[in-house]
Amino acid sequence: MNQTADFIVIGAGIGGASVAYWLAQQARVVVLEGETQPGYHSTGRSAALFMESYGPPQVRALTRASLDFFRQPPEGFGDHALLSPRGAFVFAAHGQEAALDEHEALVRQTTSRVERLDARAALDLVPVLRPGEVVGGVLEKDAADIDVDALLQGFLRGARRHGALTVNDAAVTGLRHADGVWTVATASGSWQAPVVVNAAGAWADEVARLAGADPVGLVPKRRSAFIFAPPDGLATAHWPLFLDVHESFYIKPDAGTLLGSPCNADATFPHDVQAEELDIAIAIDNIERLTTLRIRRPTHVWAGLRSFVADGELVGGFDAKLPGFFWAAAQGGYGIQSAPGAGRYYASVLLGEPVPAAVAATGFDPACISPQRFQR
Repeated sequence: MNQTADFIVIGAGIGGASVAYWLAQQARVVVLEGETQPGYHSTGRSAALFMESYGPPQVRALTRASLDFFRQPPEGFGDHALLSPRGAFVFAAHGQEAALDEHEALVRQTTSRVERLDARAALDLVPVLRPGEVVGGVLEKDAADIDVDALLQGFLRGARRHGALTVNDAAVTGLRHADGVWTVATASGSWQAPVVVNAAGAWADEVARLAGADPVGLVPKRRSAFIFAPPDGLATAHWPLFLDVHESFYIKPDAGTLLGSPCNADATFPHDVQAEELDIAIAIDNIERLTTLRIRRPTHVWAGLRSFVADGELVGGFDAKLPGFFWAAAQGGYGIQSAPGAGRYYASVLLGEPVPAAVAATGFDPACISPQRFQR
């Protein structure tokens, strides 16, 4: 039996959950998740940081549009704050001064809470940076840790409170459009709605092919990470996230340990991705070259997929050819920090409403993320 809704959202990661949160306040919504739980893939593996300067222009705009939501979520959204102070420090080694100047200029376009530090101040801030190698850095003071699970569960809980239904173990096996209605077949049953939202993450192009849409050239890219112990007796909880300006690694304090990553972006295919040994070895080598840290054995390693299109921006909007087929994809590594702004914007388009004031105020340009830029 086909079950009906106004909107079917494919994917219950942060992209699909954020859209469903706003849609459900005015419409009947079903969210179909292929895994046993929402957020199993990229969302659940993120070391998310809210960083206004991070990402291409439209991502930065939607991130700025998300700030008020992060700072003051709607009543009942969750039990505690979504953001906690962290800071982000980008440092330069000898010969990287020009790249650091460029980074500083970019950060100053998005926030006034930025400080340029010399080598001594950099070592005072992050005492494990290697003396003689580091020439200085740029501290973005407003960067903050995001409670990813609280954000995801808040979106899903809010959507359900307004009547949305989330169906797990519902991988899409077929999509058919006839007489103005989409029929979505899954292992857990069939669903019908006039509009389908493709928020399938790394699988978004595969869902599009099932629907008969042209793909947008989505490329999933592996990003690896690992946890390791800090030196005995060294307090690290107050450190900012820090990385070199060429992004050969980053390190972030994490519940009494340190989280490291090689900042890799290795093209692959949609699957339950795992970290490669070489990824971790490269990160450790880069960390030990530019810091005094010594990493004998990580306590935990993992990887996630960050999906990009050619220009690095998001893909959001109605398909160029298929009626009622809406894209909410290509979130790259920015999907969580931009989710409140992006989800609210997507819902406004789907509901035929004006662009939300918080989004419009950032100078956001919808044409720059439209799927039609790849589908003409």
